[in-house]
Amino acid sequence: MGKGSSMNKNNCQLSTVNCQLISKSYGVVKALENISFEVEKGEIFGIIGPDGAGKTTLFRILTTLILADSGTATVDGCDVVKEYNEIRKHVGYMPGRFSLYQDLTVEENLDVFAKVFNTSIEENYHLIKDIYVQIEPFKKRRAGKLSGGMKQKLALCCALIHKPSVLFLDEPTTGVDPVSRKEFWEMLKRLKNEGITILVSTPYMDEAALCDRIALIQNGQFLKIETPENIVNQFAQELWTVKGVQMSKLLNDLRQYEHIRTCFAFGDTHHITLESNMSTVENLQDYLQMNGHFQVEIKPTKASIEDCFMELTFEKSESYD
Repeated sequence: MGKGSSMNKNNCQLSTVNCQLISKSYGVVKALENISFEVEKGEIFGIIGPDGAGKTTLFRILTTLILADSGTATVDGCDVVKEYNEIRKHVGYMPGRFSLYQDLTVEENLDVFAKVFNTSIEENYHLIKDIYVQIEPFKKRRAGKLSGGMKQKLALCCALIHKPSVLFLDEPTTGVDPVSRKEFWEMLKRLKNEGITILVSTPYMDEAALCDRIALIQNGQFLKIETPENIVNQFAQELWTVKGVQMSKLLNDLRQYEHIRTCFAFGDTHHITLESNMSTVENLQDYLQMNGHFQVEIKPTKASIEDCFMELTFEKSESYD
């Protein structure tokens, strides 16, 4: 533990995140609405949702950068309002936008962050070693000249240099190539084994499966909190993939079919659910043929996290009608 991060550590022994009814608005826009959840020690907890869903606002509240309008939150047992100074000593925060010193070198950036927390690179080198060795050949290069993947690794090193007990990563893999994304998640698994609690936000639904638990967020509200496996297993609808020659026309015609419940484009197929007991796949096939679709494949499929997200969003919208 870095010297700065060990102060009064005994006062904050819970090593968890606890939010109760957190709300935040910007003018008439509700960024967060009654967010409640807990994160256990040593857990990788993912907050999954599109841009503008409220992920960054939530992280900024939990890292004491902004105040919530209402509700309470604790990090490591410390109140984010009353004990913000204590929280800042033992959390690491990697914002979505690269925010290190562009004109300083890799080595200089890391040294600055170590000194801010009254520690040194040598003291906690074991924690960043696996990451730092990948950027060490560029340690004399200015941060602004690094590639996206290298900037990401440097930012993570700076967030870890004081050995935080809770790590907040706001969309850390956005704009990063697939290889670097894979490497990054392997790093997170190693950090979890060090006992660090990790909260990570992402718009990538495929990354949800790499978390211990996830919260699906849309329009400032949590739709569901569960393990990725349980969320998929709780998908209650019969899901079908539909593929044809004229995919754009097919999408429009599917959405015009009176017994379609949901219909979304998914890569090279469309995913649909039908209204219960109102139609069969054979009826749908006949309807599509009448509309000029003669080479159509309709197959059952297993729901993905993205399917579950779309279903929960649909159910939420239906509850408002």
